Amino acid sequence: MNQNVLIHPNPLVQYLNKPASEFTKADLIRYIEDNNIEMLNFRYVGGDGRLKTLNFVINSLQHLDQILTAGERVDGSSLFKDIGAASSDLYVIPRFRTAFLNPFAETPTIDILCSFYTKDGLPYENSPEYILRKAHKALKEQTGYSFETMGELEYYIISPKTGLFTTEDQRGYHESTPFVKGAKLRRLAMLYIAQSGGLIKYGHSEVGNFSVGDLDYEQSEIEFLPTTLEEAADQLLIAKWILRNVAYRHGLSITFAPKITIGKAGSGLHVHTRIMKNGASVMVEDGRLSDIAKRAIAGYLDLAPSLTAFGNTNPTSYFRLVPHQEAPTNICWGDRNRSVLVRVPLGWQGKADMVKDVNPLEPDTEFDFSQKQTVEYRASDGSADIYLLMAGLTVAARHGLQMQDALEYAQRNYVDVNIFDDEHKERINGLKHLPASCWDSAEKLREQANIFTEYGVFPQSLIDGIIKKLQSYNDQHLREEIANNPAAILNLVEKYYHCG
Repeated sequence: MNQNVLIHPNPLVQYLNKPASEFTKADLIRYIEDNNIEMLNFRYVGGDGRLKTLNFVINSLQHLDQILTAGERVDGSSLFKDIGAASSDLYVIPRFRTAFLNPFAETPTIDILCSFYTKDGLPYENSPEYILRKAHKALKEQTGYSFETMGELEYYIISPKTGLFTTEDQRGYHESTPFVKGAKLRRLAMLYIAQSGGLIKYGHSEVGNFSVGDLDYEQSEIEFLPTTLEEAADQLLIAKWILRNVAYRHGLSITFAPKITIGKAGSGLHVHTRIMKNGASVMVEDGRLSDIAKRAIAGYLDLAPSLTAFGNTNPTSYFRLVPHQEAPTNICWGDRNRSVLVRVPLGWQGKADMVKDVNPLEPDTEFDFSQKQTVEYRASDGSADIYLLMAGLTVAARHGLQMQDALEYAQRNYVDVNIFDDEHKERINGLKHLPASCWDSAEKLREQANIFTEYGVFPQSLIDGIIKKLQSYNDQHLREEIANNPAAILNLVEKYYHCG
């Protein structure tokens, strides 16, 4: 048996002795028969960006084969606002590679993510998952490169206040038990996510921690490993579903909301990206960030104003994107700099034999550390429509690779200082800024829509629908209007508490 398969946490991968990307219908039927699986769940993402569920009781082999072959009908008008009730039926068709054993079901159950198809057997054009696939296809066809991404999922756990082993306010970064109380929940969620196919890099407590009344608010983060664009989006959706279920079963609340109170750390959804060619990263060349990587960065910066329409989707998003916080407001990039929109993280480009220096008995290291290099987009948050955000970043990468002046544009917007320091005010004056509201975001999307609709990736009808929704908030001056009104801010937070 393949050693990678043998230690893989997904029981289907272990049992079938193959990676999930190679799962077939016959494989799933064999696993279901051999392991006495009694139920099947179809899961899919509607227009609100949240996982939906359709339950099946498996009553025969013929019934199981039919479900996996033909999928099932659903009411599209209840899932997507642009579909009328008169012609609302859509098919949901399972993607076999996404199958996993449901960690919460009392009855042995397999869950599978699905794609939407129309009555004519064609992909539904406005489905976020299909838009993601189209974005990746256009990138590959137009540039010859593929795209890998991974997310950093930040969230708050809300629990009864104990008063035991308290941590200094806003000093929770990488704290250990007993000074953090949510570590057990995080570890359990990580285990379930991994068993469901998620490729986890690590988990830890984050900066944010504070108390209000009888409640403790504690921030955590789970970060993933880079993988194919489509898999990266799927695993984030499943991870959010798992985290909410684990919290619910422990009698706790959890939120991915961008901002839950003023003056405390908000929760972002940072996305790391890398450009690939023939299965290898092209982000580093001769020990330095490559021109390909810089071109992609230029694309992220140029489309940053409109990317907020997919990654910052409700008014509380713009209470997080304020100056003098780690969340970005200025459109620029830099190395390791957390005050910028696009950050180039520490990439192991220096001393390669650190492990030998710490452990003298180890042999010389020949690992290709350049493959670890990513570029991080830092604006998006937990309100994001994950498929559309990932699709938008893919469009932005393609745009950057095609920009005639991409390298010059990137150079003009590079910063190597903390732009919030008073001594660097002149530098900040030369930079463009992210939108300050949903209304502004909608206007930027309107201005840059042609880049997203190019090559048939984003349908214009979807763009129009997003613009209409964002402008319906009428939040042009909301930050200023309620900045000193705690009750109004609390009402806003409660309204969007379970966004995304």
